[in-house]
Amino acid sequence: MLVEDILKKKGRLVATLPKNAQVSDAVATLHERGIGAVVISPDRTTIEGILSERDIVRELHRMGASVLYRAIADIMTTNVITCSGGDRVDAMMGLMNENRIRHLPVVNGKALVGIISTRDVVASRVDELESERRAIDEYLHQGR
Repeated sequence: MLVEDILKKKGRLVATLPKNAQVSDAVATLHERGIGAVVISPDRTTIEGILSERDIVRELHRMGASVLYRAIADIMTTNVITCSGGDRVDAMMGLMNENRIRHLPVVNGKALVGIISTRDVVASRVDELESERRAIDEYLHQGR
């Protein structure tokens, strides 16, 4: 299965915020949309960074509640690992695990076109396994 297959199923909507927005704006976006990360972009296409729940919790511990009034640029991750629609989902599962990340922006060239999460990757793998199980079950029952 490819990353593009996940995007076809879940859609391409990506929550983005500009880097000059406050961390509290990101917290509100994460809560309102029920997501775990927001891509930092000036134009919804260019990736300048990513801000995850983990980033916020880490900085809350380090700085206290005052971090909520800081600019996202102060705490975002700027070395963003991305993938493309043609990447294999199983490889992305390994990449996410190896880098201890839960979200991968999907790019076409350098343009943001979607985002996948560990939840998306695991769900796609479960779907694949279920399809394989059904195929094996059908094969075994054909001979009867």
